[in-house]
Amino acid sequence: MARITFSCFFLLAELSVTLALVVTPGDLAVLEGRSVTIPCHYDPQYLNHNKYFCQGRMRDFCSTLARSHDTAATESEGEGEASKVSIFDDPTQLVFTVTMTELTEKDSGYYWCGVEVGGMWHADDASSLYIDVVHGMSVLNSMVHGEEGDSITVECQYSARHSESDKKWCRSGDWGSCVKTDSNGTFRNAAVEIHDNRREAFTVTLLNVQRRDTGWYWCASGEQQVAVRVMVSPRATTLTPTTTTADPTTVVTTETSLPPGSPPVSGLVIQSSGNWLQSLMIGLYLLLVIVVIVVAFKFWKHYRRTKAAKQHEEMESSLAVCPVREDDWKNTTIVFLNTSTQQLQVMGKDKCTF
Repeated sequence: MARITFSCFFLLAELSVTLALVVTPGDLAVLEGRSVTIPCHYDPQYLNHNKYFCQGRMRDFCSTLARSHDTAATESEGEGEASKVSIFDDPTQLVFTVTMTELTEKDSGYYWCGVEVGGMWHADDASSLYIDVVHGMSVLNSMVHGEEGDSITVECQYSARHSESDKKWCRSGDWGSCVKTDSNGTFRNAAVEIHDNRREAFTVTLLNVQRRDTGWYWCASGEQQVAVRVMVSPRATTLTPTTTTADPTTVVTTETSLPPGSPPVSGLVIQSSGNWLQSLMIGLYLLLVIVVIVVAFKFWKHYRRTKAAKQHEEMESSLAVCPVREDDWKNTTIVFLNTSTQQLQVMGKDKCTF
């Protein structure tokens, strides 16, 4: 019987956890000395219920750090854990937020966002998260981007133990490229500018970046470092009109930088006003070439006809039969010099020889 009662109690506990109506963002990692704000969302049925935030591995035995209905009493406790924790309930958004400040490594552990339900058989509705307070560094953005000629800023954050350490900026794979802050927490040259606020972060500004500056870098403090990816792209360009005084009929276009996605400039001239004259000259030139070709063809045909007529005359003149004496006809044979004409031409006696 005792075993059955215990099993029923365990089943009810598990069911209450499964049907939890309070949601947290999940586990968090926070740098030592920094602050963190945790949103705890709840169901509309808990609109007027008391909300709380506690620390401990088990919900039923956790230590309450703040409550929404007695915030003033909690904050008036003075020094201690409660003085670093505040809670604010926003019913319009159905969320209460918890802020923890000046975190140290001993603040690492399990925490609970809870809503008091009340009643012996109704356990509080709560959701847990783990906060890990770490000693080291982080960056606001692990990947930064800019165009050629821009300045790019990187924010490197560090834990409280590194407030007095030298801060460095290095190109990954080349520790000889490192530059570090001086006793005032600053550094500057033609390419890099560093400023350390000596509390929680230092900023690195890359000046007049170029494509060759693309790559991986390190924010470093003491023995800690964190990687940053820097990407530099070509500057976007477009065309805008610019007039010159050399030729008032011509418009010269030049390239100037405009933001990506900008609308085209009104009145942009793609072709100069003198281009129609160039097109006319090209047309006249082509017409002249055609005329020369036609004339040459005519002369060639005339030459062919003249040559053919001359050859015909020479052929006819070659078919000549000289007259002979009447006594010689009996013993004479007539020979045609060109059988294709089939005609004889009697020439004068002064052209014949015997």
